[in-house]
Amino acid sequence: MSATSHHLDERELVGRARRGDEGAYRTLVERYRGELHAHAYRMLGSVHDAEDAMQDALLRAWRGLPRFDGRSALKSWLYRIVTNTCLDLINKRPKKVLPIDHGPPGDAHEGPGVPLTESIWIEPYPDEQLGLMDGRAAPEARYEQRESVELAFVAALQHLPARQRAVLILREVLGYSANEVADTLETSTPAVNSALQRARKTIDDTLPERSQAQTLRTLGDDRVREIVEGYMDAWERGDVEAVTAMLAQDAAITMPPMASWFQGQGVEIFLREWAFSGRVYDALGRRNVRVLRSQANGQPAIGTYSWSDEAGAHLPTVLQVLSFDGDRITEITGFVDPSAFPRFGLPERL
Repeated sequence: MSATSHHLDERELVGRARRGDEGAYRTLVERYRGELHAHAYRMLGSVHDAEDAMQDALLRAWRGLPRFDGRSALKSWLYRIVTNTCLDLINKRPKKVLPIDHGPPGDAHEGPGVPLTESIWIEPYPDEQLGLMDGRAAPEARYEQRESVELAFVAALQHLPARQRAVLILREVLGYSANEVADTLETSTPAVNSALQRARKTIDDTLPERSQAQTLRTLGDDRVREIVEGYMDAWERGDVEAVTAMLAQDAAITMPPMASWFQGQGVEIFLREWAFSGRVYDALGRRNVRVLRSQANGQPAIGTYSWSDEAGAHLPTVLQVLSFDGDRITEITGFVDPSAFPRFGLPERL
């Protein structure tokens, strides 16, 4: 479909939706749902919160359609509603973090501890749900689309005050002009520029020097595949030495919703005494773990499964998202949430 015919088709659908045609409205929304959902995720750091925000925002948009005058593009109008819905939600829910931002590393001999009951953790995001092409959204965008959902970037965003977060995402991820952002947030252009300057400093001080997208491109697909397959094999076998040989010296392992995390030598201790201990071996002394490759937040991910006699199958345990510096793994973020597996195309049992 050409841009002109798309515009005419959209204008017709908007007219029908404004007259109460719910099917026309659903058709319009589906065109932008993926990228709007990714936007809400960046703002909120949580898939569940993003889904809540989307549901609320799209209801607001449906109710507000009679007041949509067409002076701006429908897509920009929807982004405005989703952004402001997220700002409302940020004020009502706890800030999302990763364990590394929650407290210092723990004593690996003590194990992972118990999960926190409060939902404060950043959640992983499935690449397939992005609805975005790799690359920049507009000439003014500073970050690539996939860079902007990397765990480090999403975690850094959560350090920003809500309106600074919105400004940085709208300007530097989506490529909106300062005037457009000012209109979205009902503020002045100088206020947007000032907020962007402060947000940039916080983000630049927080993020690693290289994004995961840059690192993975430098390594190349074949080398990434080789490293990840070697890691998967070592994890299935419970080979502590093989796993630790692939890690950077100060590598960390985190396990949300557990607050504890371990770094450096603590990772090896945790693997030996807990992750690869007899807790996951069968009656014959065999390690009974399986792993499957996946992708999350634009990074390599692995779904781990442990055998259950009761279920007669391997059941999901942890979704691991891997971060790299060069060809070394710098962080293993293990999301202990079996219910998340289907979102990443991983089966609920093997």
